[in-house]
Amino acid sequence: MLYVRLQPGAEIKAKPGSMVAMDATVRIKGKLKFSVKKLLTGGEMSESIFTGPGEVMLAPDTWGDVVPITLDGRTNWSMGKDAFLACTMGVTRTTKSQGFGKAIFSGEGLFVYHVNGTGVMWVQSLGAITSRTLQPGEQWIVDNGHLVAWTAQYKVERVDAGGLFSASHTDEGLVCRFTGPGIVYIQTRNPETLGAWIAEQVPSTNNS
Repeated sequence: MLYVRLQPGAEIKAKPGSMVAMDATVRIKGKLKFSVKKLLTGGEMSESIFTGPGEVMLAPDTWGDVVPITLDGRTNWSMGKDAFLACTMGVTRTTKSQGFGKAIFSGEGLFVYHVNGTGVMWVQSLGAITSRTLQPGEQWIVDNGHLVAWTAQYKVERVDAGGLFSASHTDEGLVCRFTGPGIVYIQTRNPETLGAWIAEQVPSTNNS
């Protein structure tokens, strides 16, 4: 749960539907942000703006972490399409094409959020969040379903599992190879893998 106490006139932007509770003194309004990119990719078409004074309680879509990331106005961040929960008013999100190859294989679609400005953004996850700071030239390989937010450059590639297994029999077939300097936030759960596991637990129906 994210608790934000707003001073009189202070505002934050949040993902629509994320509000759990708020003080009666807080005002809420929706802001339409029309974008052809979002229309084509199924991205969010609006955001909720909360104005103080008072406390707002926000929560992720699923069971997972909420982590604050401070933006200094110099570093550009990228963020997965489902990672945004809230941000202060000085933070700007835009959608940007990451190229067809990365769109197909990174698991994030044709467009990802690019975030800049000054302030704080709160990201949400499926499962716990952990991060790693990469030194210049240092590389880190991340499964494509675990990305949350990052500043490091990356390229998508296929891993040859070798040995007794092949890529067709492992979940580690497609990965993102990050190269420092930069920071990478990842989540412990992969939505696709979790969805497959849940489907396996549901009893099949026999209509015969």
